[in-house]
Amino acid sequence: MTKSIVIVDDHQLFGQSLKGLVDSYDGYRVKAVYKNGKELQDNLGKMDLRPDLILLDVRMPVMDGLQTMQWLKQEFPKQKAMALTMEDDEEIILKMLSYGCRGYLLKDIDPNRFKTAIETVIETGYYLDKELMDEMGKKGQAKEQFSEREIEFLKYVCTEMTYKQIAAEMSLSPKTIDGYRESLFVKLQIKSRVGLAVYAIKNNYYSI
Repeated sequence: MTKSIVIVDDHQLFGQSLKGLVDSYDGYRVKAVYKNGKELQDNLGKMDLRPDLILLDVRMPVMDGLQTMQWLKQEFPKQKAMALTMEDDEEIILKMLSYGCRGYLLKDIDPNRFKTAIETVIETGYYLDKELMDEMGKKGQAKEQFSEREIEFLKYVCTEMTYKQIAAEMSLSPKTIDGYRESLFVKLQIKSRVGLAVYAIKNNYYSI
């Protein structure tokens, strides 16, 4: 069965070029190309069948990727969407993931890896660009390896809260929070907060 894709990107040349690339893949068809989240908002509910995947830029006028993901999470929580952007800021990545974004790709991704990414998100749920995936380290650690407080910390890592705010929410000192973070970095062989967040989401410590 043909998988349908919707592209949301304000750069028309890129959007049309991306459409040509996706349409060249066997079993894939671009259903529509929109210039911003507002155009998607105006049209998604009118579709007889919603797309298997929405490819979403982050920086757009009128309604950007963050606003669009918030709207999708509220109105169409089962709709799969993946970011395709030049933005590699950790705060933005965390926000997109917390809003339900299923993948995060940088626009300079290799075309073959891009095809793998859309297949992976549609079939199994999540995909991150290789450079971000490298931060994830080992997968599948047993829950018994974490203390209850570490699991609680993992959940907060997926939110927009700063480490200082997490410490206050957990009634702990920032130094203790730093200890949890470093402990999890070592246990999971992960080097960044984004890696922790993706691990937490993929292993059901945090539900989007």
